[in-house]
Amino acid sequence: IPQAAPLYWLPLFLFFILALMLFNTINYFMNYNKNPLLSLIKPTNYNMMSWKW
Repeated sequence: IPQAAPLYWLPLFLFFILALMLFNTINYFMNYNKNPLLSLIKPTNYNMMSWKW
């Protein structure tokens, strides 16, 4: 096992989390009636700035 393996994988996980956050911001501001592809991913009554209890 190489010693520098976390230096390779940690920016990839951080970039993946940032890409999911950017997709959630784009998905939040879109009209779901105009876009049926992202409406498949949308949970019911979802707001980004509120918790789902």
